[in-house]
Amino acid sequence: MGLLSEVLLLPLAPVRGSMWVLDQVVAEAERLYYDPSAVQAELRALEAKLDAGEIDEETFDRREDELLDRLQAINARQGTGT
Repeated sequence: MGLLSEVLLLPLAPVRGSMWVLDQVVAEAERLYYDPSAVQAELRALEAKLDAGEIDEETFDRREDELLDRLQAINARQGTGT
């Protein structure tokens, strides 16, 4: 039965391969999104933009709040609670 099912499912191999690739891309995106060092780097870059006058205070505050919320979610997800 194993060989027969493999033969019958062979036309679906490209779909299964595509799904595996998509799963890998999503996993990597989540790893990067939930990486605290990436969020901290974004915070530093945001502060540099504010200091350089590239963004105004309101934009800085809004984006900083988003990043700090993300950092808090990362800490909660990792169980540090900080």
